[in-house]
Amino acid sequence: MIIAFWISLFLIIYTFVGYGFLLYLLVKLKRLFTKPFSFNVNAELPTVTILVAAWNEQDIIDEKVLNTLDLDYPKNKMQVIFITDGSTDETAERINKYSEIELLHEDIRTGKMAAIKRAMPFVKNEILIFTDANTFLNKAAINELVKHYQNPKVGAVAGEKRIMVEELADASSAGEGFYWKYESKLKKWDYELYSNVGAAGELFSIRTALYQPVESDTIIDDHMIAMRIAEKGYIIAYEPNSYASETSSANVKEELKRKIRMAAGGIQSILRLKKAANPFHYPVLTFQYISHRVLRWTITPFLLIFLVVLNVMIVLKTDLILYQAILFAQVLFYLLSALGWFFEQKNIKIKAFFIPYYFCIMNYAVLAGMIRYYKKNQSAAWERSLRKT
Repeated sequence: MIIAFWISLFLIIYTFVGYGFLLYLLVKLKRLFTKPFSFNVNAELPTVTILVAAWNEQDIIDEKVLNTLDLDYPKNKMQVIFITDGSTDETAERINKYSEIELLHEDIRTGKMAAIKRAMPFVKNEILIFTDANTFLNKAAINELVKHYQNPKVGAVAGEKRIMVEELADASSAGEGFYWKYESKLKKWDYELYSNVGAAGELFSIRTALYQPVESDTIIDDHMIAMRIAEKGYIIAYEPNSYASETSSANVKEELKRKIRMAAGGIQSILRLKKAANPFHYPVLTFQYISHRVLRWTITPFLLIFLVVLNVMIVLKTDLILYQAILFAQVLFYLLSALGWFFEQKNIKIKAFFIPYYFCIMNYAVLAGMIRYYKKNQSAAWERSLRKT
């Protein structure tokens, strides 16, 4: 029982904090022996295609189009395609006003991956850039992304996701904002060590020639598209100076809906990305993938529950202060989470309590996502979460 307790505690700490520390140390060690890739500022810019899948986004679509057309990249090297399959509002009509945009629309809604597959024959350029309809890119985003393709080992490049957090933020804003800041730091170090282990649909790019269609029922298509390229031996780069900004989920309920969908997709991807999990192919990638993704999406949420049960059982059988202190710390953490929930209900905005609450929500979402996936209740059709306005 004591051995199981310490193994569980180690894996939980390693998953959420320890991997970050270990990654940082490995990166510092690597810097002693290798120099980063040197970019040529005068290199010829590649041609790019920006692909945006939008479903019922009439309230924000004009702003997204204008943001895309305002990007600081040569217009003769940039193709922009919007796909609005299944939209029942005025999204398609509003996009159609802009002659610079190639609009693809069908009345039937078959899911984001099916829409992307349908758009691929229209893609003309060397680099394919995916971005969501509800996110806005900084003007230099494309230039910052494409410079990494000077390195022939790079097959995909992920941009940074930034959550716009108000000073007096609620749980969804504070929690999501903190989570993505930490994720961005891990991604930066992952790339510096070897490669990223996925990409977020808000902003990522690939070499068009490396695109490999993934199954039409894929739930988190962005992650799968990028990881299939990594499974071919290419690096997924990360560029924090290329970023997509968006508001946080409208509330915790909306954020939970999104997280459950991602968790269901995480389990699906683990079952399908067998090569990434096999250390005999690319051992460093496997180490990063298991440490950064697999542990979070599989056993760690169960271990959080298991740890409390084991800790109570040990405290009942022994009077060692160490185990009492650990149990007290666990109870305190979950009390803070409960206070975060209470303050959220009362619309009292104290960020310090929202971080533990968001952590618990995130791990609950993994458990709920697993159940949803195995019950086959998760549709591949993209679900737009309500965002703060």
